[in-house]
Amino acid sequence: MVASLVVLSACSKTDESAGEPSGTRAEHTKTLAESLAEMPDLSQFGTALETAQLGSIFDGPGSYTLLAPTNAAFTAIADEATVLMTEEQRPVLVAVVREHILPGHLTTGNISQAIDSKGGPVTVTTLGGTDVTFSRIGDVITVDNGAGSTATLAGPEAIASNGTIIPLDAILIPEEQPDA
Repeated sequence: MVASLVVLSACSKTDESAGEPSGTRAEHTKTLAESLAEMPDLSQFGTALETAQLGSIFDGPGSYTLLAPTNAAFTAIADEATVLMTEEQRPVLVAVVREHILPGHLTTGNISQAIDSKGGPVTVTTLGGTDVTFSRIGDVITVDNGAGSTATLAGPEAIASNGTIIPLDAILIPEEQPDA
């Protein structure tokens, strides 16, 4: 696990001009919070970050990778998502959101390179303390939290000054959720 993180961290220091899929250098001057606010298909994840009172972290200097479920992922669990956004369920929401935050600045390309270097899946620990495993079949990269939740990296990433936003097609639900 630690070796995988070292490989991923080492890969994260790539040259921005080396063909990052997300766009121009101008994008890299915005913070994660600013970039997320400009991604309408990830607005429900932005709302979840704010409701969990974690949104302001992504305006700071710390480097993070957000595995951001799309609005369609939230729609797929509509009733549960509505309940999670209540004040009473905030501890559960915090646990779910932390499952989607990785330390450091990782890109889809870095993850793919790490899978190639290792010759198979790579594992990274989320801020929630859960190990997530990235694997690839063909061109499709998936992430599994080991608790029965799997998502596919879904769409172009956004590179910010303090990290990366990688859209997911599903929400990673932690195995054990704190009581609300």
